Amino acid sequence: MSQAANSIRIGTRGSELARWQAEHVAQMLRAVYPGIQVLIQVIRTRGDAVLDKPLPQIGGKGVFTAEIEAALRACQIDLAVHSLKDLPTDPPDGLAIGAIPARENVADVLVSRFNVGLADLPNAQTIGTSSRRRAAQILAARPDLRIVDLRGNIPTRLEKALQLEGPYGGAVMAYAGLARLRRLDAVAQVLPLDLILPAPGQGALAVQCRDDAPSRELLAPLNDAPTRLAVSAERAFLAGLGGGCALPIAAAGELAEGRLSLRGRVLSPDGSRRIDVASTIDLPEQDVDQLAACMGLGYQLAGDALRQGAALLLDETA
Repeated sequence: MSQAANSIRIGTRGSELARWQAEHVAQMLRAVYPGIQVLIQVIRTRGDAVLDKPLPQIGGKGVFTAEIEAALRACQIDLAVHSLKDLPTDPPDGLAIGAIPARENVADVLVSRFNVGLADLPNAQTIGTSSRRRAAQILAARPDLRIVDLRGNIPTRLEKALQLEGPYGGAVMAYAGLARLRRLDAVAQVLPLDLILPAPGQGALAVQCRDDAPSRELLAPLNDAPTRLAVSAERAFLAGLGGGCALPIAAAGELAEGRLSLRGRVLSPDGSRRIDVASTIDLPEQDVDQLAACMGLGYQLAGDALRQGAALLLDETA
């Protein structure tokens, strides 16, 4: 790895948010390793290149990560920074998540030219989102609304959602992205988790590396243990259902006072049916056992959801 030459190359997508995330990790590395040179290299992914189709139609799994991971394997870069929710739960051969820093607020938000909450939107408005998870939960709360695919970077989606005479009554987006780009001024409502549960891993970053000891040791100081435990439980729930980011699956984990609480949700595409599961465990005292316990809870809740018919709901979406 090029850190031997006192420099590190970080690969990232080219959007404003992706660049912010890569620079955030670069700053963390510079703080831990004074004097190190961190270079950011932009890599175009298929998800960035194809904007006229919904995500499930262009591949879904790995659509924002495959090209970056290929560069990492080829040693063209040393690290990659992703939104964790974009990473498939199956670890790619030869690569690992070396660090998960502290996460941002996990909630989704409504951005609307009407500047009102979801319940107060005028009837039959058009809401933009590229997420089936968001779409299903919006329709569960407001079946009169019309959901249309809305893709592009954050400034583009904000412009469309806030256009006074535009076709959209609003858009649903992640709080984390708007917070990182200092655009929380556009938020009409932070949507409660009881209403819209987030994607597994939402609000968290993943620093990906080659699966070797030097890379893992380099990134170890960037890890935030509570975040890693919570998102590991969420992603285990997703993996246990055999799902990916293109399916209406949601989860949120929270650590407090040595306990992990996890909620999971699976929905039909139109939001008319949903399965909610939840449980809490006491974490083992030994750090080495905590990750396994959190993942075990995620798989347990996935099994609970499957026994309640989750597979039938997911088959409707596939």
